[in-house]
Amino acid sequence: MFKNHPKGLLAAALTNMGERFGFYIMMAILTLFISSKFGLSETTTGYIYSAFYASIYVLALVGGLIADRTQNYKRTILWGLILMAVGYFIIAIPTPTPVPSLGLYLALTCLGLLVIAFGNGLFKGNLQAIVGQMYDKKEYKDRIAKEFGVDENGKPKRDMRDAGYQLFYMFINIGGFFAPFIAIAVRNWWLKHNGFDYNAQLPELAHQFIGDQASMSTEQLSNLTTYASQVTLDGSPVADLTAFSNQYLDVFNRGFHYAFIATIFAIVISFVIYLINKNQFPDPAATKAKGKDNKSVSKEEITMAASEIRQRIYALFAVFGVVIFFWFSFHQNGYSLTYFARDYINLDVINIDLGFTSIKGAEIFQAVNPFFVVFLTPIIMWFFGTMRKKGNEPSTPRKIAIGMGIAAIAYIFLLVVSMALPDKSALASMSAGDLGMMKLTPWVMIGMYFILTVAELFISPLGLSFVSKVAPPHLQGLMQGAWLAATAIGNLLLFIGGLLYTLVPLWACWMVFAVACALSMLVMLSMVKWLERVAK
Repeated sequence: MFKNHPKGLLAAALTNMGERFGFYIMMAILTLFISSKFGLSETTTGYIYSAFYASIYVLALVGGLIADRTQNYKRTILWGLILMAVGYFIIAIPTPTPVPSLGLYLALTCLGLLVIAFGNGLFKGNLQAIVGQMYDKKEYKDRIAKEFGVDENGKPKRDMRDAGYQLFYMFINIGGFFAPFIAIAVRNWWLKHNGFDYNAQLPELAHQFIGDQASMSTEQLSNLTTYASQVTLDGSPVADLTAFSNQYLDVFNRGFHYAFIATIFAIVISFVIYLINKNQFPDPAATKAKGKDNKSVSKEEITMAASEIRQRIYALFAVFGVVIFFWFSFHQNGYSLTYFARDYINLDVINIDLGFTSIKGAEIFQAVNPFFVVFLTPIIMWFFGTMRKKGNEPSTPRKIAIGMGIAAIAYIFLLVVSMALPDKSALASMSAGDLGMMKLTPWVMIGMYFILTVAELFISPLGLSFVSKVAPPHLQGLMQGAWLAATAIGNLLLFIGGLLYTLVPLWACWMVFAVACALSMLVMLSMVKWLERVAK
């Protein structure tokens, strides 16, 4: 699998896999944690989620700038791992629920998220830049030229960069696949340890009962009583709903805190892998110094003409502008799509009982996307490889455009499925029995994530490859950071998904994302020929 790729690719992929494992443990439960911990609505939670997700990628631009200025990518990455561990520790500290002071404890959580975001900014884009630098090394290019020959311009006939980033991306998602199971297992273990079972609707109802019982409908009060009796494992009747609500909320969210502790262990593993293998990674500062000592500089290190630099940057920012709308749609997986799974999918049919705990919850669907990434990556690599041999492989910009179209299809699928469902606002007036009968098979979410994952594989790893290929050599870290900053803008818009989910019919909510992706595909197709020229 790693044949004909740089020696350090596997080490970089394993480092990223460990870090992503911890990150996706957090992301699988983050919105549900914020809602259940602080009793916030989906819309208010969305503002925090959007700001956090955006800050991760905005700060990647800062991390790229720091690495480019210092040329010390390795140390920047190392500090990123350390800061992420500190941030996870802050949000893992168990605190009581309901919180004694909403402002204080919410601020503490947001501080932890900010530290994680800054650490991620130092780590993520710069590790991606290092992967690109591996393919730019003269020793590697000479090896590939010897293996596959050179074209009329003296460049190797085979470009392994796209395939390398696809492999790198696949390893990210190996960690992402296992993460939701760990998060759910830890939370549900703590519930069972304290004599409770999991129920997705209880935290919202419990917060409403404690905070504003008068606003609850008759159906909501009845549902709270029904769910309370169902989750009490010893079968004892619930006589005091206030005491039950306080206790269930505290146990439920303490389980989330313990799940966050697992993220720290994941970061430590990634840290150890990185330290052991860091000598395999390129060192631009050392290469530059060596070039000066030898009075010999490679073509890649010669400063480009200003006009060529401008063209490359224009092309990159054109692609960045398009993919904003993909990330705006794709990262609903941790937000409105998770709430949709909680409210409209029958979670009882996917209950995996392990004895000491159970795997049950809306978060489980966060494992579907990384599973499909790992499963589909070899197939898509084979598909593109077959097309390459026949001489008709699409260019990277064209692949990205196709991916946008596939993402639109994913939301059209969900739009059609949702046309017969009641709106979110109507759920408060429905009984527990009616809510149960209304819920859909989990295959709906699996089908949705399958289509969306195919789109992702046409866009995300190939976008990283495009940035690595087109970015001027002295701006590699900065341009990888700019790719992530474009993602940040898309993430900053994520809160719109929550507003749509709660305020408009479900089908109209998903239609917005379908239209955004379809229009982005058309814009990308209109620029393909220009982008292909720049990439050459």
